[in-house]
Amino acid sequence: MPSSPPQPRRTVAVILLDRIVALAGHVRRAIGGLGASSRRTRVLLAASLVVLVATAASVVLVLRTPERLAPVALDPPPDVALPTDPAVGGPDPQARPAASSPAAARRTTAAAGPPVAAAAPPATAPSARTPSAAGSSSPAALRAAFAIEERALFSYGADVTISNAGRTRVTNWTLVITLPRESLEVSSVTGARATREGAIWTFVPDGTTAEVAAESSVQVTFRVSGAPISSTPTACTIDGAACTGLPD
Repeated sequence: MPSSPPQPRRTVAVILLDRIVALAGHVRRAIGGLGASSRRTRVLLAASLVVLVATAASVVLVLRTPERLAPVALDPPPDVALPTDPAVGGPDPQARPAASSPAAARRTTAAAGPPVAAAAPPATAPSARTPSAAGSSSPAALRAAFAIEERALFSYGADVTISNAGRTRVTNWTLVITLPRESLEVSSVTGARATREGAIWTFVPDGTTAEVAAESSVQVTFRVSGAPISSTPTACTIDGAACTGLPD
C-alpha cells in the first residue's frame, strides 16, 4: 500500500501558537460555564483571553514577516578600504592606503584618552652607613701553654698560662685537661675552679682570672698526685683549641 506523505516538521513558533490557541479555547469555555455567578471572575478570564489573542497575533505576524528578525548589517568603518575584485582580463590595480577621515582620527584620539605621564622612578632612601670592618674587632682566640714547674717522687706541680694576643678583652674561658688514669687526683688549684668527670678535669675562671685583658695573660696552677713520668696529661684544650707544651 502507498506510504503516507511525510508530515512537515513543526517549528517552535508553530508549537507555541498551537498551545496559545488551545489555552484560549479553554478560557472561552470557562467563561461560558460561569454564568452570572461571579462577575469579577468573568472579567479576569476575559482579560486573559484578550492577552492570549494578542500573543497569538504577534506570533503570526513574526512568522509571516521573518525578515524583521534578520540581523542588521553594519557598515564598515570609514578608514578601512574594502578589497575589490579586479575586472576579468584587466590589470591588477595597485593597492593604495586607505585615507583616514578627520572624524575617524578624532574618534581614535578620544578612545586613546589623555597621554599618561611616565612613572617616576621610586625614591631611594639613603642607606645607613655601616661601620667598617677595620673599626670593629672580634675577640681573639685564647691560647694556653702547659708546663711542669716542680717535680717530686709521687707528684708534680703544673702551670697553664692562658694568653690573649688580641686587642680586646676576653671573658669566661674553659680549660680542659685529661689525665691518663681516673685514680689521679688534682689539688692545690689557684686561678680557677676545678671539677672532674672520670679522668677529665675542667677548669673555669675564678674571680681573679675571669677576664683576660688584651695582649695579656692569666695563670692557672695545680698539683697532680702521681709520678711525673706516668701521670702527665694526655690532652689539654682552651675553649676547644689544643694547648702547647704537653710532653710527648
